[in-house]
Amino acid sequence: MADGYHHGNLRAAVLARAAEVIEREGPYSFSLRSLAADLGVSHTAPRYHFGSREGVLNALATEGYTELAARLRANREADGGFLESGVEYVRFATEFPAHFQVMFAPTLLDENDPELFAARTAAFGELSSGVESLAQEGRPVEDAAAGLVAGWGIVHGIATLALTGNLDSSGVRALLGDADLLTITRRSAGLLFGGSGSPSEPAQE
Repeated sequence: MADGYHHGNLRAAVLARAAEVIEREGPYSFSLRSLAADLGVSHTAPRYHFGSREGVLNALATEGYTELAARLRANREADGGFLESGVEYVRFATEFPAHFQVMFAPTLLDENDPELFAARTAAFGELSSGVESLAQEGRPVEDAAAGLVAGWGIVHGIATLALTGNLDSSGVRALLGDADLLTITRRSAGLLFGGSGSPSEPAQE
């Protein structure tokens, strides 16, 4: 029987075990039967909670978006600014790599799942409010939609490069003085949104 499951919450145990397998081997490397065997329960037990393998992946993605939204909301409520919301995004990706991987793999998910839709909407609502908060600080972004895509693209790219090992194998981290990932995020995203989360000022002629 896997550590951490002692006839308690099977649903949580299945999700935790699936996340472990996905982090190590990817999202295609498990079945409900294999998860049940790992946890020492009948092969039909996980199906009661999730229905199918896709149900496990939907639940993981929903968990991920819920956690991401909570972190972005906490940053907003602490007046952390748009740049720091990007840092929280990267922090989340590195702390929940399996969830992050599944969240952005739509072919693995049921896009009609209402809980997944609600969690995703909440997370992206928080990202959008980060751009909107700049206007409240007197630093409006002329094209808020493009600002959102630009900011998201930068931090999502940094997170993906880090999780796939490409940030290290390319030698880019060395160019940045082997800085930690969150510092790299602040420096890189700060080229677009300055240290306080405000848009960088254009160079003066």
